[in-house]
Amino acid sequence: MYQSFFGLTQAPLGKEIEQLWDNGQIDGLSRQFSWLLQSPGIGLLTAEPGIGKTAALRQITRNLNPHQHSVYYIAETDFGRLDFYRQVAILFGLTPSYRRSQLWRDIKNHVTHLITQKNILPVLIIDEAQNLPYDFFRDFSSFLNFVFDSKDYMTVWLAGHPALAREIDRPANAALASRIQARYELKPIMDRDAFKQFLSHGLNQVGCAHNLLSDSGVELLRLSSKGIPRQVHRILVTALRLATDKKINHLPDDIMKEAIAILKQG
Repeated sequence: MYQSFFGLTQAPLGKEIEQLWDNGQIDGLSRQFSWLLQSPGIGLLTAEPGIGKTAALRQITRNLNPHQHSVYYIAETDFGRLDFYRQVAILFGLTPSYRRSQLWRDIKNHVTHLITQKNILPVLIIDEAQNLPYDFFRDFSSFLNFVFDSKDYMTVWLAGHPALAREIDRPANAALASRIQARYELKPIMDRDAFKQFLSHGLNQVGCAHNLLSDSGVELLRLSSKGIPRQVHRILVTALRLATDKKINHLPDDIMKEAIAILKQG
């Protein structure tokens, strides 16, 4: 109801937004992503929850040429090592074996076929990678060993919370850490001017052409959300619903404070 009341095409700063606002971070990630398309290897993307790792990767991969790159995405990572590789096999269109050795061979043969016979680079994005089992980090570098470790046949992006980087950097995971060719961390949008631009872009994207918030309201939103886009979205949507119920066509500071309080209680 709030969308029609405010004349919005969709939820502001929601998952449906196609063009993300960029203060240089997405461009920086895109450059490193391109590096790993030209020279395959492992990339590590970290950020606090809600900052937009998945949205950034979705935007970057959207226009990749399917005749050159085949993108596979998996986020179900809170399983055992064998279950994880079985999911990868299914993602690749294979019938997963119950034996890990055969499972590995089948997946690696498929990857080899893609790159050598079809000239297509498989790009595997593993989201929520901080939940992967310890055994995965220990042996994933062996899984990526092709042709006596003389060829790099696929690009992998591990995306997750900052704890993921700490786990990979443990001495026990040195083999995997040594294979990482790109590292990137997305940061919250806490700069005042940058946050205003981000908010304005998000509202314009959904058809809001006028100012909904006062400068003090924008500051309330910035501080309470800690510059995390998902939190900005949640607070805004809650405030818009409150304003709709009260038949108010803008978001005064008292409504912003009420929205923030409601979400804190939750």
